[in-house]
Amino acid sequence: MSSKRRHFTSAFKLQVLSELSSGKPIAELTREYQLSKNAIYKWQDLHNRYKEMAFAGQGNAYTVEARMNQMEQLIGQLTVENQLLKKLWRYQQDASVPEQPQKETLDQ
Repeated sequence: MSSKRRHFTSAFKLQVLSELSSGKPIAELTREYQLSKNAIYKWQDLHNRYKEMAFAGQGNAYTVEARMNQMEQLIGQLTVENQLLKKLWRYQQDASVPEQPQKETLDQ
């Protein structure tokens, strides 16, 4: 029988951390909420590092690495769009400039 991984909301994680900071023993928290000590310590570490952004969204951990990956993807996308727009602009410029007839020189 496989067990499903549990997902906890941001509010729940903050509640557990609040109880921990108010002096409740970690052993009691692990029994009460059926959590591992490692999970609580990990939440505590994330909260200490990132404060209110630690569990942004639906309780997912915020990490600098994840944000860096998002920014790198955005930079790549913008670079491709920029190159395409430059090509289109050059094409537009070439198409809008009429060719000048070359002057013929008269040999005498």
